[in-house]
Amino acid sequence: MKEQKYHLYLSDDEYRRVMQSLIRLKNSLIAQGRYTDGVDDVLCMVISAKKRKLKIKYR
Repeated sequence: MKEQKYHLYLSDDEYRRVMQSLIRLKNSLIAQGRYTDGVDDVLCMVISAKKRKLKIKYR
């Protein structure tokens, strides 16, 4: 079975907020003594994602 892919298009501000939220979540999990493997995986995916510039047309 083929793995399902998702595409997420973020502006610079949205990208920054996602990164801050993931880092904040990771820090809170560390403070609680819980595993951070899932958050680490998502952080790696977001960091290594390709950057694309899109033209947006407003009518």
